[in-house]
Amino acid sequence: MRLKDSQQPITLGHSELKVSPLCLGTMTFGTAWGWGCGETTARQILGRYLDAGGNFIDTAEVYTDGASEEMLGRFLAEDGKRQRVVLATKFSLHAAAGEADNRGSLRERITRSLEGSLRRLRTGHIDIYWLHSYDTLAPAQEVMSVLDSLVQSGKVRYVGLSNVPAWYSARAQTLAQWRGWNKLCALQLEYSLIERNLEREHVPAARELGMSICAWSPLAGGFLSGKYNPDGRRLAGSGRLKTIQDHGNKFCPRFSADDWRVLATVEDIARDLQRPAAQIAINWVTRQPQIGSTIIGATQFAQMGDILGALEFDIPPEHARRLDAVSRPAGTDPYTLFAPEPRRTMSGEVAVRETVPVG
Repeated sequence: MRLKDSQQPITLGHSELKVSPLCLGTMTFGTAWGWGCGETTARQILGRYLDAGGNFIDTAEVYTDGASEEMLGRFLAEDGKRQRVVLATKFSLHAAAGEADNRGSLRERITRSLEGSLRRLRTGHIDIYWLHSYDTLAPAQEVMSVLDSLVQSGKVRYVGLSNVPAWYSARAQTLAQWRGWNKLCALQLEYSLIERNLEREHVPAARELGMSICAWSPLAGGFLSGKYNPDGRRLAGSGRLKTIQDHGNKFCPRFSADDWRVLATVEDIARDLQRPAAQIAINWVTRQPQIGSTIIGATQFAQMGDILGALEFDIPPEHARRLDAVSRPAGTDPYTLFAPEPRRTMSGEVAVRETVPVG
């Protein structure tokens, strides 16, 4: 299967970047966090993705304590394939271990992060440089000003925000438009049949302000792959979720009864379509509004076949409706006031609002 045969390349937001519908995430490159893969397997995974026609690769300065960037940089340099890929990495505004939060200005901290990533990735520029996460302190104006200067320097081509509130991304993009700075081309956010909250604010904001969305964790950390079973309050199975739960990681999600119902529906549809559950979950995400590319990852080479085959088919409308119904977030104010459903006016007449579903 070749990615370029399954869908046309996607242009991210206002940029000139044409990327594959599936982006290779490399958080699994390295074993410093107690899970992931070693250098041999990582090289095989990258090779399989590139051989399939993929061209979009995502990493971050913090992934496996820098090993992800180092491996990726070495692989691309040795294979001579840096120029054929859209390479993205992320910086954090949080201080490194042993470093005071106020050490240096914001500009110095971001520039220092970029220089470290360029060195580890063995490249002269980053195609997309993401703010990894909103830190609640850095003003959008300062962040966008620094990012604009990095683009002007030629060391960064395009910029984006990851894991930020919708209001922050809207403010950042509006400031960039007003000031004539380089605009955000995309947002990187968690999105899956388990986590659909971005549909309320982020999707409309991205559509209105010319940004694509790159979805991460389409399998909800592997939960939707079907290799887990409910076992009291813990996960019975193997993989990243089980590993981080066993280590008491505070970021390990605790799945609800509703989440297990979503998984059961995915598995039922997978049986009907004779496809792996992971393919159903990934396929669903890629077809949603405003999604530019969906970030996938693997810890074993054998997993790549199923993942890369996720775009070979269309989910029939009746199955898509089942997936939407079982996973739709509960309505909440103020979105219930303008949801696209019949509502009685003050006079008792039924009025139907023709708007996009938001909750």
